[in-house]
Amino acid sequence: MINTNLTDHFLIAMSGLNDSCFGGTLTYICEHSLENGAMGLVINKPLQASLFSLLQNVNINTENSKLNKVPVYFGGPVNVDHGFVLHRPNGQWESTVSVTTEVELTTSKDILNAFSSSNVSASFSPGDFLVSVGYAGWSAGQLEDEISQNSWLSVKADPKIIFEVSYEYRLKAAMDKIGVSSLSLASGFGHA
Repeated sequence: MINTNLTDHFLIAMSGLNDSCFGGTLTYICEHSLENGAMGLVINKPLQASLFSLLQNVNINTENSKLNKVPVYFGGPVNVDHGFVLHRPNGQWESTVSVTTEVELTTSKDILNAFSSSNVSASFSPGDFLVSVGYAGWSAGQLEDEISQNSWLSVKADPKIIFEVSYEYRLKAAMDKIGVSSLSLASGFGHA
């Protein structure tokens, strides 16, 4: 079994996951331990929803039409009725976990209220946060087992890929970090 803490790493889905909700995904691991398992957010799978519509759905009034252009992401298949905000350190929120000195995860509604302000840029610019619903979760030992079965490649995360690279290019940017191409990840090309 792999004895590594993958917190602040990207998981690159291998071709064996193409028929699952993780096909073609890049997942950012927010927390990982051998005892408790792992929790992460898929960061390259936008939904057909905007932050504006999400705020309306949770009864937060906003007239900030700029939020119509901010996508909401499918974070994973667990707790799909809960929101998660991955962001650069900024502000004090009721429920925030510091993943690193450059990345935090907030699950409390007060951060959504901050987005509703028409002066959202005073708190966050679009390159400072990623909003998702649901998360990816693994029980103790499950992720290590999936990695040993070649379901995932892992690479140290880079906050620039999360916050500054458009979602369409995040997977490629992570693969570039380890020098692999999507062709080499296709089935039939051996073990990674």
